[in-house]
Amino acid sequence: MSLYLRPVRFVDSPIGLPDGSVSRLAGGMLWFAAYEARWRDGRRAVVAIADLAAWIETLPSAEAERARRIHARVTAPRPPLRLGERVIRFDQPQVMGILNVTPDSFSDGGAHVGDPAGAAAAGVAMAAAGAALIDLGGESTKPGAATVWEGDEIARVVPVATRLAAAGVAVSVDTRKAAVMAAALDAGAGIVNDVAALAFDPQALPLVVARGCPVVLMHSPAPTQGPHGGKGYADPLLDVFDWLEARIDAVVAAGVSRERIVVDPGIGFGKALADNLALVNGLALFHGLGCPVLLGASRKRIIGALSNEAPADQRLGGSVALALAGVERGAQIVRVHDVAETVQAIRVWRGLRDAALVAG
Repeated sequence: MSLYLRPVRFVDSPIGLPDGSVSRLAGGMLWFAAYEARWRDGRRAVVAIADLAAWIETLPSAEAERARRIHARVTAPRPPLRLGERVIRFDQPQVMGILNVTPDSFSDGGAHVGDPAGAAAAGVAMAAAGAALIDLGGESTKPGAATVWEGDEIARVVPVATRLAAAGVAVSVDTRKAAVMAAALDAGAGIVNDVAALAFDPQALPLVVARGCPVVLMHSPAPTQGPHGGKGYADPLLDVFDWLEARIDAVVAAGVSRERIVVDPGIGFGKALADNLALVNGLALFHGLGCPVLLGASRKRIIGALSNEAPADQRLGGSVALALAGVERGAQIVRVHDVAETVQAIRVWRGLRDAALVAG
């Protein structure tokens, strides 16, 4: 189908506005008054929420059905994720802390290699600073990184996951490999975060189905070849939406509940600067998939490209700016290196939102 709907015209509060003039975004803290409707042939229109039902009636039947489905998904509250005894709610933005136990990750590679106790302590500190969950990875996915043998990846990840779980920390495992997923889940991880959207390892999807665990499906243009493949986009925002929509359908058909799927547009993975900017600016479109949206832009190349080639360890300001841009477009999870600073920024943002809501 060629019709897409992106929430626009966000408002501070529904208080004092006519009934039916705004809708709540995904059960969260944002309200919007209109959609930008787009078609693949280049047509665009802005449709006020107050006029939405009447506008839908003017569409061809297939487009009208799609518009109703997208609106229902955009406005439906996102059920919480249950990770064992931990519950991650999505009525407010959540922070995912990045914990790499690799020698070659682009930002913090080598900091915790061979030191599971130190890595676990860093994860616990991030949780204490406000991270809702810790994303633990044992293989770098930066451009040009070598594929790690699953045995080595398991040896890096499992001792840390075990310690974090024992400390009561919610753990996500960042991996493309079913054997690593299984080992990490056995060690106490509660969710799989796969940059290949369960398409790299043929056993990954059956494993997630069998375990019944939540999963993050990230877009990459050619996941079986590596996360940085692909040949460009006709329209990065719509192309990534279509890819994720098709991938969700395939994963749901295999037996994973949509309520246990999180989507990630894959900032920096097989995408040029203009593509990344289009995805961040248009992030609200992805709520039409009916799943929580994760934005992972922390310390990435997009920041260096916009700030005089600042190195990865000098991208804090840009990382916080992108995290807030995601939150302002309804992202339910932001994946970051700098947890304390991002949590503080989101708490201030929430304070402003709360004040605006009370004031009307």
